[in-house]
Amino acid sequence: MRSVPEWAQQRGFGIRVEWGRAGAVAIGAGAAGVVVIDVLSFTTSVSVATAAGTAVFPYRWRDGTARSFAAERGAALAVGRREVSVAQPWSLSPAAIRRAPFTERLVLPSPNGSAIAASVEGTPVVAACLRNYSAVADWLLQQGWGTPARPIAIVAAGEQWPGTETVRPALEDWLGAGALAAALLDRGIDTPSPEAYSAASTFTALPDTPGLLRTSASGRELISGGFPDDVDLAVDLDADNTVPVLENGAFTDHGR
Repeated sequence: MRSVPEWAQQRGFGIRVEWGRAGAVAIGAGAAGVVVIDVLSFTTSVSVATAAGTAVFPYRWRDGTARSFAAERGAALAVGRREVSVAQPWSLSPAAIRRAPFTERLVLPSPNGSAIAASVEGTPVVAACLRNYSAVADWLLQQGWGTPARPIAIVAAGEQWPGTETVRPALEDWLGAGALAAALLDRGIDTPSPEAYSAASTFTALPDTPGLLRTSASGRELISGGFPDDVDLAVDLDADNTVPVLENGAFTDHGR
């Protein structure tokens, strides 16, 4: 994306919301901080891992280069959900991370949330999900962010349609973005973009977020694939006080 038209940047608002890597470029320009939302499952896994004291390195690709990247950083490498073994017990699955032995450093590749986080340059990046949105909202306000002069860019990662790199807007990420936007509004931020206000309104209007996400497309995909525990962890609202902030290439907990 060489240039972003002015109308797409949501300028003049203290909270901005967009989708995917292109959206991160569009609304991240001039933002005080970028918040990545990938509920199923990158940012949920980051929240679970950093709560245990693990530093998490995002990486764009799960291929041969990821192994070299992990080795250079003295970190364990997360594998695909179905590739977990005794030798490599870590994966993108938050349930697998919780069950696995503690590791101080973990490389966590994913094509969505991790790729977005790894691509942001020159702006602080925070990982948020439904497990930690209130803690993240508190931390963002402590930084003095959320004004038109120092806006917060919330990026819903979305999924990819099978066999393509086309972003599939995913309900879980829209609700994650909405939960954070609503928490910021509750704390006095009064300049949301229409997109941020719409996301917040969706989250607050729905009576049963966990139930909806269990029966959403992404929830059904994981449950039918044998990973219901991942969904259960992801929909446990405000279960963590973690604030994973990307510093020196890794997310570490900056919570209380």
